Amino acid sequence: MTTDVSDGARTDRSRLRWVLVEYGPLAVAVGFALLAVAGIALFLVGDESLARQFLDRYGMAALFAILVLEGAMLLYFAPSEALVPASIQLLAASESDHATIAALILVAAAGATVGQYALFTLAKRTGRDWLLERTWFRVSESRLERFEGWFDRWGRAAVPISNALLFTRGMLTVPAGFAEMSDAEFVALSALGSIVFQTWLALAWLGVLELGVF
Repeated sequence: MTTDVSDGARTDRSRLRWVLVEYGPLAVAVGFALLAVAGIALFLVGDESLARQFLDRYGMAALFAILVLEGAMLLYFAPSEALVPASIQLLAASESDHATIAALILVAAAGATVGQYALFTLAKRTGRDWLLERTWFRVSESRLERFEGWFDRWGRAAVPISNALLFTRGMLTVPAGFAEMSDAEFVALSALGSIVFQTWLALAWLGVLELGVF
């Protein structure tokens, strides 16, 4: 009886593994296509004020969804650096509402990580030439070569470091996918960099508020 149960469990795991191998890339591609459509549509009709309206109406759910687009390099309609400060302004009860601010940081980092993982998986599954041919992929071949050079020089540490800095966020996602980095390692390093970035961004905004600039 025990043997039958064990054999059944192994069969179920094998079937699940087969489904993931056969249909996983397709699911990622379809999901990314939907993200691309959403990003382009928002680019055509949206701006920073629309992002603020989403945040005001839907709260952390909107922040998560918008950061997924940012992580996937599909955020065309609002500067990502403005999202956490705007969320603090709209959703936190006060500057001392540390629980809400911490939750905003984690939600933003989670959204960015999900988006980056989708792009990472797409790069890993489809390859360099396929991505460069896509109109929604906004990185030129020369820039991509530069980011690949960074990854070759600095290795895995380049992922969290680039994610923690302005202007380089997400830029090492595609080279990491090309380099066949493991999924778990990428997610951990991507999340680490995003948490650092969103934390210092939130602290900088709180400092601005304390100075009474706004």
